[in-house]
Amino acid sequence: MPNTTKFPPSQGGWEKYEGNPVLGNAEMGTCFDVLVYPEYEGSLVPKTPNAKPEGYRMYFSWRPKKSLAVVKSADGIAWSAPRIILKPDPVSGWEDDLNRNCVVEKDGILHMWYTGQAHGNSWIGYAVAKDDSNFIRVGSEPILVPEQPWENMSVMCPSVLWDRGVFRMWYSAGETYEPNVICYAESVDGFVWRKYRANPIFTADKNNVYEQERVGACQVLPYKGGYLMFYIGYEDIDTARICGAWSPDGLSRWKRFDCNPIVSPEPGKWDGDACYKPGVVFDQANDRWLLWYNGRLKNAEYIGLVIHQGEDLGVSAKG
Repeated sequence: MPNTTKFPPSQGGWEKYEGNPVLGNAEMGTCFDVLVYPEYEGSLVPKTPNAKPEGYRMYFSWRPKKSLAVVKSADGIAWSAPRIILKPDPVSGWEDDLNRNCVVEKDGILHMWYTGQAHGNSWIGYAVAKDDSNFIRVGSEPILVPEQPWENMSVMCPSVLWDRGVFRMWYSAGETYEPNVICYAESVDGFVWRKYRANPIFTADKNNVYEQERVGACQVLPYKGGYLMFYIGYEDIDTARICGAWSPDGLSRWKRFDCNPIVSPEPGKWDGDACYKPGVVFDQANDRWLLWYNGRLKNAEYIGLVIHQGEDLGVSAKG
């Protein structure tokens, strides 16, 4: 049985929304591994420095459709009907299932990196669009493939920022059922990537029971002169919780939150077995962090929301 009783439902000021889950039901089927972005007049990029978002755009994996989908919301709680933005391509040989994507808008173009899976392996692909209705693959082959021993059979779960004049990608690698480590790569054009020579940049902490097995599926965000990482910590292959860490450069000297894990399963609830893949946004207008995640109970996975009041997460440039 999952060992969840010694961990409260949330820690460090993170509180689960009482109306969870906010997306997904038995009819819709499993939806998982989200990333959420503020939306400004239909764009992910504000048109003026002080522009306020009109709502949120969530990209997620829709397991029954083996596809990537998008939904929108004014408040992060009530979401529109899902719309598929990219379908699998079994002819390709590596895209029988699509999942675990991220999006960056730059110069009016949406750049999307996603995970393609087939034959027990995972690869990362690349597609672009002028809007969410027409994503087009760039090339027929994946742009990132498993090559190193720690990458094993799979690279997946890209989290990308346009930062310091390049695309910066943090990705998970290892086994296909659940990845084992977090790695890093850079690209000037989003298509040709150079992997960091010191990969992996983040591995499991064997001294902490909540992530003693492995880590994966991160989101990285700029914060206080450095970078926040929200990630999954695995106690075992079936028991997962959400954790956080901070680094001055996004590559090294990671300092885990003292309050880890920040989101844990609640026995008997909809997320009673595992809490996976955080998608995090700072809601500046209301001075709070919003964290969406997929919770699992047996074979059902839906999306829930966790809220942290105030911007301060207890980490700083001093670590």
